[in-house]
Amino acid sequence: MSVKTSFYANLLREEIRLCNQEYARGRSHVESYGSAPVIVYAPEVGRHGNFLDAAYTEIAARPEWMRRFGKVHAQASRSLPRAERRWRELDSSTSSDALLMNVFCTPGILASASLGNVLGVEDEVMPIFGWKARVPLSSGRFDRTEVDMRLGSLLVEAKLTESDFQMCECSVAESYRDFDTVFDRELLPRVGLPPKRRKQDAESPENYSQEFESLVAPPETDLRKVKEDLGGVIAAPQSQEIRTRESGELGYASYQLIRNVLAACAEECSFCVMHDERRPDLREEWFQVMRAVKGAELRTRLKVITWQELAAFLPSELQIFLDLKYGIVPPGGSPSPPSQDIGAE
Repeated sequence: MSVKTSFYANLLREEIRLCNQEYARGRSHVESYGSAPVIVYAPEVGRHGNFLDAAYTEIAARPEWMRRFGKVHAQASRSLPRAERRWRELDSSTSSDALLMNVFCTPGILASASLGNVLGVEDEVMPIFGWKARVPLSSGRFDRTEVDMRLGSLLVEAKLTESDFQMCECSVAESYRDFDTVFDRELLPRVGLPPKRRKQDAESPENYSQEFESLVAPPETDLRKVKEDLGGVIAAPQSQEIRTRESGELGYASYQLIRNVLAACAEECSFCVMHDERRPDLREEWFQVMRAVKGAELRTRLKVITWQELAAFLPSELQIFLDLKYGIVPPGGSPSPPSQDIGAE
């Protein structure tokens, strides 16, 4: 992770912490331990402090949306107080998935023609969160790692305080069937890969929430064959093995973006990155990947929008919520000082 990326991510995380220290008053919550605490909310009867009430009511009414609360917070056992219910990733005030659901689960949002025009989607399509793409591998199998949201013909990657778009060994990215058809590999950004080690718990679990999640193969598949297909690397999230790596080995940066562009190509969809305008580092990383896309037609289906730009098309109640809780306001506006928490009871 570059110094610049670390600076922007840490600065935004601190701003969101200050907003939520005020917003959390009157709502069930805890702070994580450590020098950079994060506000984590607990569900209450009929509401959840990390969500706009109207959005949470819609989420609770749809089992397929409510299942998103199943992912346990990666730092729950180390940096969060014990609770009757295990802490979930969507409880965290820095969760980009929670922000995404706050926006697109609020009633009436999907009926907005102006928002649909901005995103380039059909009227009143129903969002699918954690949609499993089918990205073809050279072996004939598929990578089914989830995309944050599918909205009609639009795939979305949501970002907030995540450090970056992750990285991978060259052999992993190059194992996709359409890699060289879609990308000029010489233009894709490369990074030096850190030494392999056991994955540690993180206060920002979203940094790893989509890393090598799902390689589809029949149950009887020989894992040695899968390893060969991936150039000697078994990409499995449940694996805690320690693998060695040559010092100075280069890999591809922005692996999530590479994979999602390939998913958009395979599904004939558009793909959009949603990020905070206070994270210009993420926007720069996305542009570096976009310039490596060979086909003009596919490039026209690649988009980027900030949460601030999106806020301009949202109803006033949701705008106030985003302002108080995240410091997100439409372009040209100024976030409310944290002390003006008119939303707390």
